[in-house]
Amino acid sequence: MVVIVVSVASALFLRGTLTSSAALSQAETRSGNSPTVVLASTTAVAVTSMPNQATKATLILAGGCFWCVEADLEKLLGITEVISGYAGGTTNNPTYETYHDGGHREVVQVHYDASLLTPEQIWIYALKHMDPTDGLGSFYDRGIYYSPAIYYKNISEKLAIEDLIAEIDDKGPYGKPLSVAVEPEPTFYAAEEYHQNYYKGTLSQVKYKYYRSGSGRDAFISKYWNGDTGPTLPWREVSAPSQVITPVAVNPGAATAPPWMNYQKPDQATLKATLDTSAYSVTQTGGTEHAGTSPLDKNYERGIYVDILSGEPLFSSRDKFDSGTGWPSFVAPISPDSVTEHVDKKLFSTRTEIRSAIADNHLGHVFPDGPSVRGGLRYCMNGVALRFVPEAQMAATGYDSYKVYLIN
Repeated sequence: MVVIVVSVASALFLRGTLTSSAALSQAETRSGNSPTVVLASTTAVAVTSMPNQATKATLILAGGCFWCVEADLEKLLGITEVISGYAGGTTNNPTYETYHDGGHREVVQVHYDASLLTPEQIWIYALKHMDPTDGLGSFYDRGIYYSPAIYYKNISEKLAIEDLIAEIDDKGPYGKPLSVAVEPEPTFYAAEEYHQNYYKGTLSQVKYKYYRSGSGRDAFISKYWNGDTGPTLPWREVSAPSQVITPVAVNPGAATAPPWMNYQKPDQATLKATLDTSAYSVTQTGGTEHAGTSPLDKNYERGIYVDILSGEPLFSSRDKFDSGTGWPSFVAPISPDSVTEHVDKKLFSTRTEIRSAIADNHLGHVFPDGPSVRGGLRYCMNGVALRFVPEAQMAATGYDSYKVYLIN
């Protein structure tokens, strides 16, 4: 175990000095655009939301540093996109250098599937991942522009948010009242390109982790919720289509978890006897299939790619691209928590190995040479480690709720 001690000054430095040269070198982009998003001026990112659907919905909230709020919310099943930005002030087109002068907060715009989540679930989850008792800032970031806020679309939402705050004041763990602003939903301005998905950036993720640890956010969450960080409150049930907070989906209303959630890996002798030579070599010993040998490399049918052993969902056809390398390549996993990263120092170099989160099988590596317009990463996977599930078969095989991840 490596223990990293970060001082208050270091945490502030890591956050406060990444607004100039880092703005160009640590770009993370999102494709497309949304008519509901006003882009920040100069180096603002072009942002996308899911296309119009009956279940598509958005909301805006604030919980301090938007790097952290975005990273936490993207782990909640049913949330399809989180965009860092600015809102609530009196000026137009704020930037990272000017938003505080205009009275804006750092906020996130949350895009979610209303068939899987309710606004209340998202509010609860967000409140558990911030300090909602501090109305003057957030951990080491001071000022109203870092203060917590939940924005409402109508009077019904306003009353629901106020009732939730009153309930947590009465029954929650803090011992002092919440100090969360409840305000009408304002115009949202997307933050600059380098702020989006900051926690995933090849160059920025280390600095993000140092900042987050040094700020005290994780320690605060652990102190008051002790691992109970899901979208429910321990003293009551939340009425909603789904209350699952894992990177793999359970069909709404399902009585039991899907089989991959309870996957138990067989012993190596069994795996060696049941897998073909190439699949065993790749998934169990970290081998690499020959380039151009997998039929999945040139497969661009709509569907998802799952672990060959557990069946856990790993990648979507939405994120697949032709890398020209001969291996199936993706710009991102289907969920931030569907894979794990490990340092690989074999072959006289240092690479980042990618493994499936549940089955813990070797899948491939991630490299910083992917399409720049999609974030710049290339998840180079071995086809023998994956199984493709076409869209037409997803409902019948237990992956129906993953169809939301196929939409561009």
